[in-house]
Amino acid sequence: MSNVLTVRGLKKSYGAHAALAGIDFEVRAGEVFALIGPNGAGKTTTLRIAATLLTSTAGEITFLDRDLRKEPDFVREKISYLPEEAGAYKDMKGMDYLRFMAGFYGRDAGEEKEFVERAAAITELGNRLKTKVGTYSKGMTRKLLLARALMTRPVLAILDEPTSGLDVLNALDVREIIRRYVKEGTSVLLSSHNMLEIEFLSDRVGLIDKGRILDTGTPDELKAKHAAKNLEEVFRSSLR
Repeated sequence: MSNVLTVRGLKKSYGAHAALAGIDFEVRAGEVFALIGPNGAGKTTTLRIAATLLTSTAGEITFLDRDLRKEPDFVREKISYLPEEAGAYKDMKGMDYLRFMAGFYGRDAGEEKEFVERAAAITELGNRLKTKVGTYSKGMTRKLLLARALMTRPVLAILDEPTSGLDVLNALDVREIIRRYVKEGTSVLLSSHNMLEIEFLSDRVGLIDKGRILDTGTPDELKAKHAAKNLEEVFRSSLR
């Protein structure tokens, strides 16, 4: 299986603080790859670098075999990024928000219409798209934002804590949307500190702590390697 994203020796420092200390991983075509670990482990920094929002201190990232630092515009055309704290304009109706965002991505009116229709279907919000975003629950808002991220059918969707703060049912809906789009050809790089959830969502995971990758593999491989019942136990074992 070919790699959509390849990360080698990636470092990021803020003065004397090393947010990333030389990490390696890859996201393969047609998979969900998750970086899991505690707050401050380096997950969001990694995702922001992959999304071309931050510049690394050292190391390299290639996207579809193109150097991310040398060709950021090429990368931005083919990825989408959804931050954990992303928000939508509360005074806009849901459908108007989708049309507004499609205007940034569509090359013509026909493509914009295609993006809006796809996004509306992803949200499954129906007539609620005719009401203001400010009236939405957190779960509804997150589905709207996820739809925005997926409306263009990106080669790689970068999702930071996509189910953070959601109740069980909304989290299940978001996970099902993600898995459905992977089946349709989108690869996913995501971060989470919810290891039990990621065990069921991801094809492969990277355990990260203090800017270092502790281990990488499928959930079953990691559990077998560490003689663990779940990824939380795997992570604890990796720290020893």
